[in-house]
Amino acid sequence: MNQAKIKFLSAMGIFGTVGIFVKFIPLSSAAIAFFRGVLGVAFLLFVMLAGKQRFDKAAIRKNLLLLCLSGVAIGINWILLFESYNYTTVATATVCYYLAPLFLLLASPLVGERLTGKKLCCIGVALLGLVFVSGMMEGGLPPLSELAGVGFGVGAALFYATVMVLNKKLSPIPAYDKTVIQLGAASAVILPYLLLGGADGLLDLNWVGIVLLLVVGFVHTGVAYALYFGSMKNLSAQSIAVFSYLDPVIAVLLSALLLNEPITLWGILGSALILGSALYSELPQKQK
Repeated sequence: MNQAKIKFLSAMGIFGTVGIFVKFIPLSSAAIAFFRGVLGVAFLLFVMLAGKQRFDKAAIRKNLLLLCLSGVAIGINWILLFESYNYTTVATATVCYYLAPLFLLLASPLVGERLTGKKLCCIGVALLGLVFVSGMMEGGLPPLSELAGVGFGVGAALFYATVMVLNKKLSPIPAYDKTVIQLGAASAVILPYLLLGGADGLLDLNWVGIVLLLVVGFVHTGVAYALYFGSMKNLSAQSIAVFSYLDPVIAVLLSALLLNEPITLWGILGSALILGSALYSELPQKQK
């Protein structure tokens, strides 16, 4: 296995564990998202400085509006995902989050792509999987808290798909420049909320919470993004699509093994339908 694949798989492995750490940080979802963005920016700036990389100011100016909009979407996406962890299992939240590629398919016409029968079929299968994951097949309506968790996860997926659409519209710009501006914008849009009282519990955070927050910021954001972008240019689009699904697989397994979170047969089937349809939708069409 070459170095690029090792870096990318490492990034996916790190992303797959973020829910485990967030689950034990006694702060609001907005506060965690804010510090994740700030610490991630700090780490990426350090990497750029160590590698003597300079910002491409012309590219940043050209893309500034889209970068800020996508940064706002990233911030909201993180808040909704972390909130989902508070209401449902890490496995369910992560699987719902991976509806994002299917939402991107629905937005195909917005990025100049055709909405094919294959794409529509994948979307239908994924929606069926969402019904299974939500617990509706297990007799009656699931608890409102579970439905809220699923709703927050789906909302996070919607905003992540928005980030994907906006990124497709960007003019050429270095990956680190793009990510630093986006993470900075994500933190900036959350800051007013924290200043108005959304940072409850911050002063009472113990050393365990501080360590977990630093890990989420530096490792799950800074290190993971550095590995992610440092490997993508040497991998094919198909490899990236396939390897990306290591993230939810790890999240589902750790949810059961470390957190003892329940997973039902319907949940397993629903997860397989969502992740399978999302993966299949990203694989290239066979040439005649």
